[in-house]
Amino acid sequence: MAPDVPAAVIDLPLSGLRCAGCVATVEKVLASVPGVASVSVNLATSRATVGLAPTMGPAGAASADALGTLVAAVRAGGYDVGATTTRIAVGGTDAGGAADARAGLASALRALPGVLGVTDDGGGLAVTHLATDAAGRAVRATARAAGRASAVADADPERTARAREAARWRARFLLAGPVAAFLMVVTMPHAGHGVLGSPWLHLALATAVQVGPGLAFLRSGFGALRHGAASMDTLIALGTTVAWAASAVAVVAPGLFPAADRPAWFDASTGILAIVCLGRWLEERAKGRAGEAIRALVALAPPTARLVADGVERDVAADDVEVGDLVRVRPGERVPVDGTLVEGAGALDEALLTGESLPRDRGVGDPVVAGTLNRAGTFVLRATKVGGDTALASIVRLVRDAQGSRAPVQRLADRVAAVFVPVVLVLAVATFALWATVGGGGVATALAFAVAVLVTACPCALGLATPTAVLVGAGRAAGLGILVRDAAALEGAAGVTTVLLDKTGTLTTGHPTVTDVVALDGDEATFLRFVASVERGSEHPVADAVVAAARARGLVLESPDRFEAVPGGGVRGTVHGDDGSGRDVVIGTAAHLGATGFPVGDLEARADALAREGKTPLLVAIDDDAGRRPFGLVAVRDDARPGAAQAVARLAGLGLDVALVSGDRRATAEAVAGTVGIRRVLAEVRPEGKAAEVARAQAAGARVAFVGDGVNDAPALAAADVGIAVGAGADVAVEAADVTLLSDDVGRVADAVELARATLRTIRGNLFWAFAYNVAAIPVAAGLAVPFGGPRLSPMVASALMALSSLFVVTNSLRLRRFTPGGPAR
Repeated sequence: MAPDVPAAVIDLPLSGLRCAGCVATVEKVLASVPGVASVSVNLATSRATVGLAPTMGPAGAASADALGTLVAAVRAGGYDVGATTTRIAVGGTDAGGAADARAGLASALRALPGVLGVTDDGGGLAVTHLATDAAGRAVRATARAAGRASAVADADPERTARAREAARWRARFLLAGPVAAFLMVVTMPHAGHGVLGSPWLHLALATAVQVGPGLAFLRSGFGALRHGAASMDTLIALGTTVAWAASAVAVVAPGLFPAADRPAWFDASTGILAIVCLGRWLEERAKGRAGEAIRALVALAPPTARLVADGVERDVAADDVEVGDLVRVRPGERVPVDGTLVEGAGALDEALLTGESLPRDRGVGDPVVAGTLNRAGTFVLRATKVGGDTALASIVRLVRDAQGSRAPVQRLADRVAAVFVPVVLVLAVATFALWATVGGGGVATALAFAVAVLVTACPCALGLATPTAVLVGAGRAAGLGILVRDAAALEGAAGVTTVLLDKTGTLTTGHPTVTDVVALDGDEATFLRFVASVERGSEHPVADAVVAAARARGLVLESPDRFEAVPGGGVRGTVHGDDGSGRDVVIGTAAHLGATGFPVGDLEARADALAREGKTPLLVAIDDDAGRRPFGLVAVRDDARPGAAQAVARLAGLGLDVALVSGDRRATAEAVAGTVGIRRVLAEVRPEGKAAEVARAQAAGARVAFVGDGVNDAPALAAADVGIAVGAGADVAVEAADVTLLSDDVGRVADAVELARATLRTIRGNLFWAFAYNVAAIPVAAGLAVPFGGPRLSPMVASALMALSSLFVVTNSLRLRRFTPGGPAR
């Protein structure tokens, strides 16, 4: 049975996620909300993707009530949502009018999905809303609709939220760090006593840290327990609380412990919190750098546009531009919306779409896309796509979706993380019991080992190992003009063994030109006019080349009657001679002519000779007063793209089996393959047969990437283990493709494979470190090495190792930002 499709999907930014346990907790509390059909939480991006069932209401994602319910559930679980503030100034003719305007606008804003609160300070409104583009646009649109309101929004709410989170951890560290340092100094052996050595002073300072910086861990950790889950914060909260509580009892009631085994761990409880806060501050900063690629894309969209209306030009917010509006773009400015030039010309840097910084000249009638840079000239465009519908917005969405997806390799880590914290809790209890009973160390010693186990274990590294690498890898890919659909596509590209390259439009330019015109009967001009008139009904690039050649000779063409097209075969139609009589003309392969009952004659021999020169021959037959007979042929050449040979060599250098797939006759396909260095050729393959070739290679054990231009390759792209669409440009949403190359540079295929392999290597390295660290550190923390003369891990050292393990995973993933295609063998 097919899985239920959510009625709507909500993208929910989150705050406070630390580890895989946090992810599991949030997923559990959101899944428990009535009407939620699916939940997926990504640790690296701190976002939840929530699928809503129809029972959440007919408005679906547009329902403020649904969003409010989800936000409340997240907060009840001990976490929060990512939020930002938009400031709205409201004018009025008098104080009363302004107050009424603010009250009415505030009421409208509170009803918007994603708005968390609206406050009126007498001079305007402060709107707190989810840190998402959709929520921000809705707030600004409502403000504009009010007429007298102007909104000032955060240009990068996600970055602001991340910076705010980092600032919180910095503040917590700056509070806990000095206290921990002081307590470590004054509790050292042979340290001076007096007031500074008073255990009551130490209790007061440690308590301030425990309920100050430590409050975040207490809320999150024990909040997770209330929902039947446990997280990294649970371990830290338990570990520090046990250390603080045992020491507090020893101060208040010292007689409960033997003098030689009396807990005095205020330095440990505060030190653990200080170290973890420092680690999380550094981790937040590192994760912020991991998201720079998406922010760079967002920054390409200018905040304002120069609107042209009634002969007057004025600057407006880019969000205010509507489809059909005229917008002027001057030299040095970025295009604010997608559109078509209606006046002037410009030289546009389209590196966003092509990966090349060489400007391209654009004139009247040419399309331009938002985010491209006008290097020279000035022009006016008519907006065709605005706001979230532009090509740039689509690219940003695709990259965000890929960054937030889960890779198949993450499944093992997810399974381990699901039971990790409960297992650690059991191990901590077992450690305490063993040391308290048979270890001979006393209660305080047993507690010390148990606390060390709690704060050493690090599910954070397990949770971050895959998503941080995917986050950085997908972002780096976008910077190279490569869009991956999801993490599974990235992982799949890393495992590819065979690459099937479509010929036309992929290895070749896709812009063929006529090289030969051979008329067996009559003059060449009449022959070409008949052929081109029939080809007018076709949308194939070869047909365009024939029509262009006829028009270049000044021939007058007609629209064919009874036009028929057979994909991979040819076309047929009726045209009229000078006497007005109809002539049935068939154009295509010999097989196509034979299937329609037309003779080929000696055209096949001539076609073979042209094919060996790398040309594509079109056989032509006619049915007129003289009957059905061969009429002639037209040959076209589609040259290989510049750099195609180097691209093929790079793919072969990566150890991949490369083959060319073409619907052309074998001689033509082999000639083109020879020019680019491909030895294996699959020729005369009809469009529907390309998927069969993919299946044949897969049956032989290959993991196949099919590379095409997305025009008629959808079945093969979908059938392949990884479908790669080349030259999408502004049409970024190639539905059947797993990987989309925005430029027509086939060399980007090798870039994609290299980057995918580098990303998968990083993921495996992260997972190895995360598993190895926990497997090695937890037994040492439990004191298993002590009876054999091994080291004893103090709780503070244990917490430092835990923080460093998470930081290692994030910084290791950040190395992908420096990935350079075509570097040393990977």
